[in-house]
Amino acid sequence: MILFIVSKLLQLSWVVFWWPYSLTQRLKNQGITGPPYKLLTGSLDAIKSMKKDSKEKILDIDSNDILQKILPHYHRWSSEYGETFLYWHGLEPHLCISDPELAKQILSSKLGFYVKPRTRPGLLAMMGKGLVFVEGLEWVKHRRILSPAFSVEKLKVMVKRMAACAISMLEEWKDLPTMSEDGSIKIEMNVEFQKLTADIIAHTAFGSNYMQGKEVFEAQRQLQGWCAAASSDIFIPGTQYLPTPSNLRIWKLDWKMRRSLMQIIKSRVQNFKTSTESSPDCCFGDDVLGMMIASSETTQAKGELKLNMNEIVDECKTFFFAGHETTSTLLTWTIFLLSKHQEWQEKLREEVLKECGSGIPDTDLLGKLKLVNMVLLESLRLYGPVLTMAREPSEDMTLGNLRIPKHTQLIIPLVIMHKSKDYWGEDASEFNPLRFINGISKAAKHPNAFIAFSTGPRACIGQNFAMLEAKTVLALILQRFSFSLSPEYKHAPANNLTLQPQYGLPVVFKPLNK
Repeated sequence: MILFIVSKLLQLSWVVFWWPYSLTQRLKNQGITGPPYKLLTGSLDAIKSMKKDSKEKILDIDSNDILQKILPHYHRWSSEYGETFLYWHGLEPHLCISDPELAKQILSSKLGFYVKPRTRPGLLAMMGKGLVFVEGLEWVKHRRILSPAFSVEKLKVMVKRMAACAISMLEEWKDLPTMSEDGSIKIEMNVEFQKLTADIIAHTAFGSNYMQGKEVFEAQRQLQGWCAAASSDIFIPGTQYLPTPSNLRIWKLDWKMRRSLMQIIKSRVQNFKTSTESSPDCCFGDDVLGMMIASSETTQAKGELKLNMNEIVDECKTFFFAGHETTSTLLTWTIFLLSKHQEWQEKLREEVLKECGSGIPDTDLLGKLKLVNMVLLESLRLYGPVLTMAREPSEDMTLGNLRIPKHTQLIIPLVIMHKSKDYWGEDASEFNPLRFINGISKAAKHPNAFIAFSTGPRACIGQNFAMLEAKTVLALILQRFSFSLSPEYKHAPANNLTLQPQYGLPVVFKPLNK
């Protein structure tokens, strides 16, 4: 018994004292420094204090320098210690890497040398252990099953459904109260785009609609706020199994999501059974849900390439969240930028009317909207939905000239990399879509300085879907309305796991046919 206690005390002293000291010294010898480690909490007290102060800040509406607001600790420490620095998130070492070449090496590793760090239970409950979080051969299996759902031919069909959902939203706007004789209406666009993109992913990927998936979206929204608030807390492994108030809340929301998703899945299976009675060749559907259900069928031909029901539910969570959250954020900030830069709004409208007229755009027409594409890329650069990416070496690794110890979390802050003057020039913080006129790889001084959708084998599976969706929605709005920011708008981008306008985005829309 005494030996057991002594052994545990030695392990504890290693984790709490010697590991932080040893790792800090190893990196310091390589020229990497950062804020001092504090017992157990690391740098968390400082992070919480800075986040609390930044929450009250309102930025100048013409400023795109949002780092001080959304990641204040990165803003301060990158100024004090350089763009590569070490800080401690409790007992977890976080090494900030802003060099595009090193980021490319980390994200492009095909051999499992850099893996996703351990995911917190609340985040797993919200997004499921789907394509975003699975590793190794499991990831390969999921990717192979899901990739066909995003083929060029499938996307052509999806664009029609995207347009139908967007037109339905625009039709609802006709019933909103007008502000003046010119027919102007004021709309909270952050909320509006969340509903729209949720409806689109429900229709295109799951053959349902927003109302059928409403319980899932609402539960994910609640968990998103909880996860964002808990991100600066110390996580103690094992506590996720205790019946604490927060865990009880997570379990309840998770149960609600699973119940709703199982209803959607069972409905699809039942429709299949009914259809096969009249047509034996009928399948489960060629969307994301249909392909996942088909893969669960135990046939000898499929071998190991199949998903069980728990995996299907988890993937549904992943696509419900990632499939609408990133695009709604992209659309929100693009409308913000076009409201500020009226000359660009007019350029895009001219392009849309020239290429699409007043008709509904298809994939071929969307491909001709070069200026729209450039504006969307610039929006992703300045106000990208994803603020950071994280990986962890599975063993001691050499990264460039650095020797990185195992279990060091490597944090790639996109919000720093996408606005670095070293790669983007002196106008790095300014809105200039023309920088993308020759494509992404030539927009900056390094071809990997822009990685809004990640890069390498784990690049976002739905990036083409997201861009087509954003182009479709923008084109349909530009055909019908001019728009500007409401005077009550407060410029306060906030880190809510994704980049959100803290006080919403009220926009005034004026019909063009009035």
